[in-house]
Amino acid sequence: MKAIQTIIRPVVTEKAIRMNDTFTYAFYVNARATKIDVKEAVKELYGHEVDTVRMLVTPKKVRGGRGRVATKRQRMKKALVTLKGRKKIDLTKVSKEKKK
Repeated sequence: MKAIQTIIRPVVTEKAIRMNDTFTYAFYVNARATKIDVKEAVKELYGHEVDTVRMLVTPKKVRGGRGRVATKRQRMKKALVTLKGRKKIDLTKVSKEKKK
C-alpha cells in the first residue's frame, strides 16, 4: 500500500495535541492498513524513525438529532505512532513522495 493511501490525515483534537509533547502522534489511517504499513508510511512521508505503532478502531455510531433526523459517525481506524529519539513532526509539512 502506498504511503499517501495509508495515512489519511492527522487527528487534530486536544487530546492528540497533548500527546505530541510525549512524541506520540495520532493519524486516521486506511481501514486495511497494518502496523507495518503505517510505520513505513510515516518514515516515507515525514522522514522519522518510528518506535511503536498502536492501532485502534472507533465503531460507527448513530446519534439522534432534532426531530426525525439521525446522524451517523463513520467507522474509523486510528494509529498512535511514537517516534524514536525525541524527534518532533511538523504535521503541516509532508515530504515529496519518492518515485519508483
